[in-house]
Amino acid sequence: MPSLVLEGGTFRPIFSCGVMDALLEEEIMFPYCIGVSAGISNGISYISKQAKRNLDIGMKYRNDKRYLGVKNYKVQKSLFGLDFIFGEIPNELEPFDWETYQSYEGTILVGVSNALTAKPEYKNGLEMDKNFTMLRATCALPMFFPAIYLDNIPYFDGGICDPIPIRKAIEDGNQKHLIVLTRTADYQKKLGRSTRLTAKLMNKKYPELAKILLHRHEAYNETVAFCNQLEREGQAVVIRPEVPINSFEKDTKKLQFAYDEGVRLAKQRMDEIKQLFEV
Repeated sequence: MPSLVLEGGTFRPIFSCGVMDALLEEEIMFPYCIGVSAGISNGISYISKQAKRNLDIGMKYRNDKRYLGVKNYKVQKSLFGLDFIFGEIPNELEPFDWETYQSYEGTILVGVSNALTAKPEYKNGLEMDKNFTMLRATCALPMFFPAIYLDNIPYFDGGICDPIPIRKAIEDGNQKHLIVLTRTADYQKKLGRSTRLTAKLMNKKYPELAKILLHRHEAYNETVAFCNQLEREGQAVVIRPEVPINSFEKDTKKLQFAYDEGVRLAKQRMDEIKQLFEV
């Protein structure tokens, strides 16, 4: 069984939206979908077969202060307007197709990071509530989001503990993979000052997670290398952007370009993608 594996990256996965919309155009639905952060948040619109929904949201609301702005901290302790993004948008402004989503017969897993154990966990996306609490949790970047609670346990961004959940996909028995990354091929993650500061500030309340943050760059680079190895061995198709964009990109023209690039690169490799489904 082939898997679709989605990396996060705040606004960078607009590239992945292009890839997934190219899949929808070809009526290709993966029976197993796993991802973290904005990657899997966008992925649920692929499962609900709503092409261009994520692009429309990004283009319309990226620079809307209800979506992202410092005033949101006062009400929701987050730079992002959580109730606007996960409430008003999917329930009123850009309605999410729950009926199609819930009719999906495959597996969809939402990766989250347990703030207490610093271990990755994978929630059943088909058990999503109407407030999209799982998606709030997988997108919960430390310092930009508060901890999000599921079953009385605090969680943060799924990309902290498992940035590209390819090993979970393999563990679940999938033998072929479409891996959609959101960084260019030459990218190498480094331990930066902002990460050091975040780890320092989180150390008192979530010491195990703080340790993971300080070594996340090593885990990320190793996982990317593993994805590349799988591709060389014929077990995966890895699609990644050729032109980088900023995680908090404001320019909607650049977001549109990244989306279009995702569509273009997916179409270029569509024959390879289709071969993943061959026994």
